[in-house]
Amino acid sequence: MLAGKHILLIIGGGIAAYKSLLLIRLLRAEGAAVTPVLTAAGAEFVTPLSVSALAGQKLYRELFDLTDEAEMGHIQLSRAADLLVVAPATADLMAKMAGGRAEDLASTLLLATDKRVLLAPAMNVRMWQHPATQRNLATLRGDGVQITGPDEGEMACGEYGPGRMAEPEAILAAIRGMLGAGPLKGRHVLVTSGPTHEPIDPVRYIANRSSGAQGTAIAAALRDLGARVTFVTGPASVPPPEGVRVVKVETARQMLAAVEAALPADAAVMAAAVADWRVANAAGQKMKKDGSGKAPALEFAENPDILATISKGEQRPALVVGFAAETETVVAHATAKRLRKGCDWIVANDVSPETGIMGGSENAVTLITAEGAESWPRMGKEAVAARLAARIAEALA
Repeated sequence: MLAGKHILLIIGGGIAAYKSLLLIRLLRAEGAAVTPVLTAAGAEFVTPLSVSALAGQKLYRELFDLTDEAEMGHIQLSRAADLLVVAPATADLMAKMAGGRAEDLASTLLLATDKRVLLAPAMNVRMWQHPATQRNLATLRGDGVQITGPDEGEMACGEYGPGRMAEPEAILAAIRGMLGAGPLKGRHVLVTSGPTHEPIDPVRYIANRSSGAQGTAIAAALRDLGARVTFVTGPASVPPPEGVRVVKVETARQMLAAVEAALPADAAVMAAAVADWRVANAAGQKMKKDGSGKAPALEFAENPDILATISKGEQRPALVVGFAAETETVVAHATAKRLRKGCDWIVANDVSPETGIMGGSENAVTLITAEGAESWPRMGKEAVAARLAARIAEALA
């Protein structure tokens, strides 16, 4: 898929540098040429010989190499590639990029390039969460730098949390997407995400604990496979992904209207946690206690069934994927829901409070299809998204 593409791979200093060796193999297997740049810190974790041998190219390490610099080699390197990839991207490298510093070959290349840049951050969880790193991240995103990961999990230092470099397969998918070479190129996929807010009065509403993290990860994974993604989101706590068309809504009825307006689509992934009911007699002004001790009488009306409407509509996508958040007999309820709604697949999970899934960073799902139920191990929501996106690409092929 990447035949004829040229990747400049900068390997930063971190234990995750070993994953860059597999990334090189994956890129070359798809026909891409890889020019490796190894930082001084990166050389503490992987050897120059192993990197160069796998890439089949000369390895670059020093800014002031007399032979190369006679022809302004660092400028040529930064301009000749189709894409610059930094994996792992350390906190130090990100800080240099955000500050526009050019202190070594890697940072100079990143400052001198006129090509797109993809970062795969990898660092200790506290370093990732530090306000300085988050400020640098915001700056880099604002500069148009694409970010993939980091994943959440156990670190080499023994701590747990976000900061693990994305797996090489996920980085490869992001590269495909940025170069327009993914298996979903030319496909339009609709994704819904987040909760809906159903007003009681102008300041109060009915909602749920959905953060929107899973839907956001799915939209990003589909984008990375080359899809054109329309992302219809309720008021989620997780920001929407970059590189997709974002439509923000609040209520279930607004979400249905946005979904119908986004059709036609090749596939629809309905990951939003839509409220089943709305308040039919919502007040136009803030409700106040009157001293009687009586609570206001709320009348409920059923919200539109977005999944069933799309599954049975005239503009039905070729593949419709629903979600089922259950608290008991998950597979049985999800199997019945797939038949009742008329969708192709249901992604079911147990959102009982003790699982920590709703609003958390991990998920444990069962994919329900016409062929039966397929349980996936518990993993980060980004990993679930990547796996689901790959299955969608296979189904649409």
